[in-house]
Amino acid sequence: MFVDQSFVIKGALAAYSASYHEVGRLSAKHVQRILAGVKPKDLPVQQATKFEFVINLKAAKQIGLTLSPEFLARANQVIK
Repeated sequence: MFVDQSFVIKGALAAYSASYHEVGRLSAKHVQRILAGVKPKDLPVQQATKFEFVINLKAAKQIGLTLSPEFLARANQVIK
């Protein structure tokens, strides 16, 4: 289990992590507010609320793991 989907693309079994797209969007909003004159100390701490779950079926098969269709349906991305 990894925190970066790039490992899954390279052959790892699975990854679960915050959406990089959302983290980038939240960061851009902070930068926009700072450039508009808001002091960084006045900005609220933000945390990602969207997460991505990626599964590599080839890796699962290599270790003899059978994943149910219901489990695979929960994944944001299934790599075959």
